[in-house]
Amino acid sequence: MAVGKSTVGYLLADTLSMPFYDSDQEIEKRAGAEISWIFDVEGEAGFREREEQVIDDLTQMSGVVVATGGGVVKSPINRQNLASRGVVIHLDCTLHRLVARTQHDKKRPLLQGGNTKQILDKLMGERGPLYAEIADYRFVTDKQSANTLVQTISKKLREDGIS
Repeated sequence: MAVGKSTVGYLLADTLSMPFYDSDQEIEKRAGAEISWIFDVEGEAGFREREEQVIDDLTQMSGVVVATGGGVVKSPINRQNLASRGVVIHLDCTLHRLVARTQHDKKRPLLQGGNTKQILDKLMGERGPLYAEIADYRFVTDKQSANTLVQTISKKLREDGIS
């Protein structure tokens, strides 16, 4: 959450001349409602069901860049689809930077009504090992601009013969 997946994904897709998809935007488009509404009405379980379908659809496409929601790795099905159907890039960030980026954000349902630092720390502890399980690459986003990070990622992909 708040590591820059959508921004970096969009810029990376542009750099690689590939179509870009944001799974959260796809969920909203299909539902005709914002994610916060889906969480309010269907709960996290309902949102995760929608997310699994979107991830299944998007990972069947080739030659695309997909930015996912931060909790996508909670689902074993999503982890399997992401890992087996494409290259997974894990964008990571320090807790301090994540707190600064999200402290005034009212659009993230999991951060509402609690201590942001504690919630983010818990989420990082739960999700970090799951990302490590499937990630082909890991990049830390808090020390560089999105454009610099995209150049670093695209260079690494080219070196490895992926793009």
